[in-house]
Amino acid sequence: MLLFLADIFLTILYARAGTGLLAPGWNRSVWAVLRAMAGRTRSRHGTILSYAGPLIVVSLIAFWSFGLTLGAALMIHPELGGAIRPSSGEASTDMVTALLVAGNSLSIVGGGDYAPHSTGTRLLFLTNSLVGASVLSLVLSYLVQVYAALRERNALALSIDLMTDGTGDASEMLARLLPGGEASDATSELGDLVPSLAAVKEAHHFYPLLFYFHFRDPLYSVSRIGFVILDLTALIEHALDRRRYQAVADSAAVAALRRGAMLLLGTVERHFPTVEAGLPDAAQTWRVRKSFALAVERLARSRIAVWDDGAASYQVDRRAWEPLTRSIAPAVGYDFDDIDKRYIGDPACTRPDATRRSLR
Repeated sequence: MLLFLADIFLTILYARAGTGLLAPGWNRSVWAVLRAMAGRTRSRHGTILSYAGPLIVVSLIAFWSFGLTLGAALMIHPELGGAIRPSSGEASTDMVTALLVAGNSLSIVGGGDYAPHSTGTRLLFLTNSLVGASVLSLVLSYLVQVYAALRERNALALSIDLMTDGTGDASEMLARLLPGGEASDATSELGDLVPSLAAVKEAHHFYPLLFYFHFRDPLYSVSRIGFVILDLTALIEHALDRRRYQAVADSAAVAALRRGAMLLLGTVERHFPTVEAGLPDAAQTWRVRKSFALAVERLARSRIAVWDDGAASYQVDRRAWEPLTRSIAPAVGYDFDDIDKRYIGDPACTRPDATRRSLR
């Protein structure tokens, strides 16, 4: 019982990612089973993973309940038929009866024929009832907080997607932040995203269960959120004409968005079972250069002053953060093409033969 109570304390009250004794391993095990099931059917892959979060929540509550009940049963079992016995009739002394009595003693409803008849067992039943009531209230409040944080994460993801006009392309977002090349409102609009991003980052640190909530639409993915924000800040830094947009590039909002996205992705990467993924170096270099060229072309169409020679510095910048999104995306059930929407927006970029010809 102390083991499971310590796990509940560390998971709910201490509230730090990776600090639980049993819950992290349990959550990963359930996720691994669901991922294996999803891997057997490509057509229903997203649907199966979309149930992962709710199923992990239910299974974790059941895991904690069984652990506490088993702990109480191990203390009650030796006393069955003696200090703990029914008011009438013969007492059963098997382990199943001990589990039933333990469950009744932990339940806030109570019930059952078995009752304590000594000071020690009365104190045990009293302690069990207090533990049961406390754990129930803690778990219910924890679930409310988890789903509130999930809604906030989805709201941020949808806000970012709406700012890209549903394209998931950071260059489209930047073009709309600088309509006609005007940057008067860009800093304030970017600053409005900072509190939401900070809240989402802290929510993933406080409630690791959020890692396992998968949505079939990739716009709600943490990888997509981080990628779009980091790509946006990289384009501001390396694609815009610094003489005209120096104030935007050096603003606290841009720095905060970049730092916040890196912290969010880093939290997920450290505490979630991510995978190693990536293109060969030459192919990745070509892809990034092509992505930058498409972004500059989109910005130029909106009469935004651009810096065409920023491809090399953009590539260096992107190498610092793209591996995070590239390792997280497949781990949570998305292809990287679901995350980098600008690249696949160009038909030539999606053909493998085009990639091979370019590399040659």
